[in-house]
Amino acid sequence: MGLLAFGLGAVYHNALTLTGYVYHMEDWQMQDLKVGMIGYGWVAGAHIGTYAAVEGTTVAAICDVRDLSPEEIEATHGISPKIYTDYREMLKDPELDIIDICTPNKFHVEQAVAAAQAGKHIFLEKPIALNYADASAIRAAISEAGVKACVGLECRFSKQFLLMKSMIDSGLLGDLHYGEIDYYHGIGPWYGQITWNVKKDCGGSALLSAGVHSLDALLLAMDDEVEEVTSYGSKSSSPYFADYEYDPTTVTIMRFKGGKIGKVTASIDCLQPYYFHCHLVGSEGSLLDNKFYSNKLTGMVKERWSTLETAMVDSGDVTDHPYQPQFEAFRDSILNDTTMPLTDFETAFQSHKVIYAADLSAAEGRPVKLSELG
Repeated sequence: MGLLAFGLGAVYHNALTLTGYVYHMEDWQMQDLKVGMIGYGWVAGAHIGTYAAVEGTTVAAICDVRDLSPEEIEATHGISPKIYTDYREMLKDPELDIIDICTPNKFHVEQAVAAAQAGKHIFLEKPIALNYADASAIRAAISEAGVKACVGLECRFSKQFLLMKSMIDSGLLGDLHYGEIDYYHGIGPWYGQITWNVKKDCGGSALLSAGVHSLDALLLAMDDEVEEVTSYGSKSSSPYFADYEYDPTTVTIMRFKGGKIGKVTASIDCLQPYYFHCHLVGSEGSLLDNKFYSNKLTGMVKERWSTLETAMVDSGDVTDHPYQPQFEAFRDSILNDTTMPLTDFETAFQSHKVIYAADLSAAEGRPVKLSELG
């Protein structure tokens, strides 16, 4: 797509390291990547604001089933994009480099496959799809088209989970043998997406709707392949959550191939403050949210936790989520023709595969081996 314009004698320099991944900033003139948005809702608004802060990206088109007001979009975001009501027409625009999909979950497969077949790079909000077959179809389309794809699992770029990974990689916790990362976020009538989130054919499950962030973070921490899962579901009797067509609370137990075990609770029918619980247990120490103990540090007192000062993932408001470093990494992967770190499509696909197995386990009341999915 002619994304790089190299100067004569360009010199590679100024490496920026992010949790073990290195980006090389080069002496090239950055050309804007043109972004087309499919869906114009709450999450899309956060994405648009992020692209404005990311050098080298411009939102050039927005598609929504509603008749959007160009004047309102310009007043809200300071941009004047092309407006479409049919995403297929938008995909024909040769100027667009990236398609950002922010529609309700059930539309992801059709739109992502079409975007890949149109030769566009893809930012796909989570979940990638509601079932394994659809996720596999997107995977195949991306592979065949040779485009880049990033998934909205931006919590991997949060300071809390970058610090968690740094603690693990530094050896302060030793070899992990147990981990639990839980997601508590009541999604009731007070939450914008509730009208479609309660539907089985759109919200999908507690894990697909929102708990994917916690399961994905646990897989990041444990760094091992899941062999088998067992999952159970439950539902609050509160009238706030009566419309859910699936169990809004699930507990999933995982056995990893290397012998580790893990647990993820996804509860979107809770009445409490947002809470992203993290507890990792290793041979040299433990991490509890932003507190830790380690035998590796001389002088620590095992009877008391020591505190790590960092920004916690403590809000379901997408405007608080770390999209900017994620979008910058996605931009760099396109410009440098590399696989982006942390939230590339294949990594997200493997996390979702565990969810599909967990949902099957809950539905059939039995343990499910990941190999059953193929």
